Amino acid sequence: MTVGFVSPPPTETPSRAGRTLEPAEWAAAGIPLLRSPRELVAGLHTRHRPGPATSVVAVLDPDERIIASASFSRANSTPDGWECRNVLLSQLRRIVPHDLRRRRPSRTAVLLCCRGDGPGWRDEDGAWMWGLRDACILHGLRCGAYITLTRDGWQVLGEDRGGRRPYVGGPAAWDTRPENGGPGDGVPEEGGREDRARKPSRARRDTTAR
Repeated sequence: MTVGFVSPPPTETPSRAGRTLEPAEWAAAGIPLLRSPRELVAGLHTRHRPGPATSVVAVLDPDERIIASASFSRANSTPDGWECRNVLLSQLRRIVPHDLRRRRPSRTAVLLCCRGDGPGWRDEDGAWMWGLRDACILHGLRCGAYITLTRDGWQVLGEDRGGRRPYVGGPAAWDTRPENGGPGDGVPEEGGREDRARKPSRARRDTTAR
């Protein structure tokens, strides 16, 4: 009789096909509606001035003030939802502490993805939607809106809301930034930093991950 060790079965992981969300699944996920999506988009655009293949993840307080945000570059290939989750979770851990000890989430994470083509849903969007939802669960946040920004303007996917300004490559939207916008410079809000954080050059330098 031979005695030996039997290797445990490999840990099951979701298939690549399961790490994406279809538009109907996202629309039915109960994502909270933004009260002022244009102001939020304008505020993030002003702070980060993102170009194509760049995304901005932001954390909002219950009053939809931007607590913190960070921009990062995306790969040109269609990503896997697992990779998207890991990237977003890394960014969230860098800019805000988790809320896992709360009974229910009080803060919301939103994602703004910029690209050079036109509006509408892409396979890439489904992967980032899956990643955003999973990253929020692991960081104790509510999953918020997924927004695309193109040369034609912005669009909240899953909702019939969008606009022509701001847009990728357009001027900074200083005249439309949120009046209640927080620092959004990649760190939690602190007193006396709001004015400095609203300078776009400082925001890009402090929050963009290369």
